Amino acid sequence: MKQVLKKLPAMATLAMAAALTLGGTAAQAQDKTITLCWAAWDPANALVELSKDFTAKSGIKMKFEFVPWPNFADRMLNELNSKGKLCDLIIGDSQWIGGSAESGHYVKLNDFFAKEGIKMTDFMPATVTGYAEWPKNSPNYWALPAMADAVGWTYRKDWFAKPELQAEFKKKYSRDLAPPKTWTEFKQVSEFFQGRMIDGKKVYGAYVFTERGSEGITMGVTNVLYPMGFKYQDPQKPYAMDGFVNSADAVKGLEFYKSLYKGSTAPGLTNAYMGEGLDAFKSGQVAMMMNWFAFFPGLNKDPNVGGAKIGFFANPADKAKGVQLGGQGISVVSYSANKNESLQYIKWFASPDVQKKWQAIGGSSAHKAVLNDPGYAKSAPYAQAFLDSMGMVTDFWAEPSYAQLMLAMQKRIHDYVVADKGTAKEALDALADDWKKVFKDDGKLK
Repeated sequence: MKQVLKKLPAMATLAMAAALTLGGTAAQAQDKTITLCWAAWDPANALVELSKDFTAKSGIKMKFEFVPWPNFADRMLNELNSKGKLCDLIIGDSQWIGGSAESGHYVKLNDFFAKEGIKMTDFMPATVTGYAEWPKNSPNYWALPAMADAVGWTYRKDWFAKPELQAEFKKKYSRDLAPPKTWTEFKQVSEFFQGRMIDGKKVYGAYVFTERGSEGITMGVTNVLYPMGFKYQDPQKPYAMDGFVNSADAVKGLEFYKSLYKGSTAPGLTNAYMGEGLDAFKSGQVAMMMNWFAFFPGLNKDPNVGGAKIGFFANPADKAKGVQLGGQGISVVSYSANKNESLQYIKWFASPDVQKKWQAIGGSSAHKAVLNDPGYAKSAPYAQAFLDSMGMVTDFWAEPSYAQLMLAMQKRIHDYVVADKGTAKEALDALADDWKKVFKDDGKLK
């Protein structure tokens, strides 16, 4: 059902910003408490720990409302649409920016950034575009990049290193068994492991997203579609999709994703996303797993599959490079009664020193002071793959009607890949028609 986002009057310039001083006395702030809303996962726990420094410095107490990922979007979008006062700060998904900006849910931060000397050029460009801007590629900011993320891959490094498998693979493909750099190589590796017995257990080649209800299969299939040439629209003509969404390259990409699902994955994973992937990898079922980089620090520490047993690689390339952007920005909710204190938190969080600690304790900074540090690429086994990924990310639509756009893609892709309905060309033709109808209803396409 269409989510109606009612437009509100534009926010007045925040006069209180001029009076902000993070170093205010504890006596002034001791009775103030602000609530930060986000998803329930390991980075949120790290943010709780990090935020103790903010309370110590400002005297402002923190509360947290964390919602499990499967319920996060519905819970928080309902909160925003009802103009609720639960959240003072929200770390919302990148796709929410358009709707939240145009509906008045988020405070516009331009004046505040200018006043406090916070520069968007200090953050990685892809995260600024993805998490903060609306309209896209315009200097209008509704969030500060908070959690940089993208889809990446883990693999069983110990399995790849087995001499007998190395020898068998090289005999078959005339190359070393190694993390794949192209989708052709990926398919070879995944099919090589599919149904193989390793350490007395039957294993499978790969894990890919198939979830139907929210965003899962879209967040999976795009990692094949982007490198193979799919585009959301004509770069020279916004909202013109014919020949881009349903191009021959896009059809090839969708067919390829289905071939991976049918020929390289474990049986029964017809509606699977992040959690199921982690379970499959941790239990030793799969040789390679698609998932978000945000989970990789925890996997690297896993006592059963981490350490020397795990490796990481960036999304394979084909005709082009591309990978699905994840991550979120942090915004001040316009219905908050504590905007002043919430803006103090934004100012504190934006500082390079805080960003470096955020990275160190389990977050994922988008700040150049962290990611451009000469030592970053070797700071963790997955760090170089993450840097490579952030240089080739693409995001889903961030339009106010993104929920309708997402649900349409979820249905068309799942029906074809998992439910075996129709052809890839028919699925993408229907998707383009779905999207054109949404944009016509929005008045953006005649």
